[in-house]
Amino acid sequence: MARFDIPFSVLDLAVIGAGSHAGAALNSTINLARRTEQLGYRRFWVAEHHNMPGIASSAPSVLIAHLAAATSTLRVGSGGVMLPSHAPLVVAEQFGMLEALHPGRVDLGIGRAPGTDPVTAQALRRSANGLSVDDFPEELTALMGFFTAPSERGVQAVPALGNPPDVWLLGSSGYSAQVAGLLGLPFAFAHHFSAANTLPALALYRERFRPSARLKEPYAMVCASIVAAEDDERARYLAGPGGLSFLRLRQGNPGLMPTPEEAAAYDYTEVEKAFVADRMSNQIIGGPDTVLKGITSLLEQTQADELMVATMVHNPADGVRSYELVAELAELPNTTAKA
Repeated sequence: MARFDIPFSVLDLAVIGAGSHAGAALNSTINLARRTEQLGYRRFWVAEHHNMPGIASSAPSVLIAHLAAATSTLRVGSGGVMLPSHAPLVVAEQFGMLEALHPGRVDLGIGRAPGTDPVTAQALRRSANGLSVDDFPEELTALMGFFTAPSERGVQAVPALGNPPDVWLLGSSGYSAQVAGLLGLPFAFAHHFSAANTLPALALYRERFRPSARLKEPYAMVCASIVAAEDDERARYLAGPGGLSFLRLRQGNPGLMPTPEEAAAYDYTEVEKAFVADRMSNQIIGGPDTVLKGITSLLEQTQADELMVATMVHNPADGVRSYELVAELAELPNTTAKA
């Protein structure tokens, strides 16, 4: 019997490490999906980011197709597709096609943030003004409608019609939590970068939840940043590049994921140290005992129905090992499967 009576899943960004390239990063993501399927993880999501040199998962639907073809039981999906960046018809066609090719295995996680900077967002939507968050409910309604009927203007999304993926709403605040609750959809919360809002957003989701054809009761997944290693010191060393990478992003200088050696040698100012420490304080980083305590505490606080694990490290092999350790700690099924 599993230690935790909930599923564990994976969020991956196809990180491009210093000295590597996009092709290698994408192949590592596919290999990770195969391994986490063996380990007993339920689903494998990839995130949409644009104009970020260190992240290769800019086209989730394309990557999801490869992930689905490389696995057999793992649910695959987006965490998420940023709806302001795309026409609902295009998203419906892409994910309807994925569902038609891999029935019962595709998740469509939808976010309302642009997932990039304003200039890139304009380039994606080819609009001078872009979309505001106020447009999100209308866009979401249009998207979901394409899976059940042609639009009022007679536009039919082929092959989306009759091939709906499992739709989720993603959020890092209370807005999407309320929308997910009102629509009776499952909700995934980004604890890994908005920890202060986790408990209030989950409370809103559960309070506002209305049963739907999709769900009779609320279903909340929490995404946590976890780096597990053989001991605390090693885990902190491997997590160092993630902290430096995020610092550079906030400074307007995103790049490839630095090596652990580079992160350890970086001459942080006191302000930078404080920024990175605050960023990493809400992550679960450590050896087995530390990680188990962190996961247990998070699940007790959130009462999550599912835990999604995001591991940002430079070397793909260290990422695989982290997911193996988490699977062992959680006592997921098939943890003895060979890679």
